[in-house]
Amino acid sequence: MAMINRTRIARLGLTGIATTGAAAAALTLMPANAQAAEPVQAHASAVTASGNDSHGSSASQGGSAGSLDGWIKQSLAIMKAKGIPGSYEGLKRNIMRESGGNPSAQNNWDVNAKQGTPSKGLLQVIDPTFHAYHVAGTANSVTDPVANITAAANYAAHRYGSIDNVNSAY
Repeated sequence: MAMINRTRIARLGLTGIATTGAAAAALTLMPANAQAAEPVQAHASAVTASGNDSHGSSASQGGSAGSLDGWIKQSLAIMKAKGIPGSYEGLKRNIMRESGGNPSAQNNWDVNAKQGTPSKGLLQVIDPTFHAYHVAGTANSVTDPVANITAAANYAAHRYGSIDNVNSAY
């Protein structure tokens, strides 16, 4: 199985590099067809420019904590309260494409990573995007599953109208 993962990383790494050009210029989350498979080395934490507050890991705030289904449902509840559009199906489709459902996924080979800002988490968010679109009431960590999903959905809502409208690179 380890051999399959190495092959997959190498194959996707090359296609990810080929697709990053225009996407990177638009402060993307990650190339559409690249899936990060490396564990996060260190967790990022910073105060957002908007001064949004930080609570503990939102995965511990009820629901089916610790599962992709639970994280999506928690994010949807926050999104609804904050007026951020999106559906379970749109979130799950994008999560599976970006990280395969791995909240510790990190892309260490695309143009963002080469510039020092690797894409991280379920929806492969780079730190500047996370900081700009962090949603109050979620953890101030790009790798927190609920914070990652909710910030990415907030970004997609501002840029594309909804995460549901995203079917390729952000």
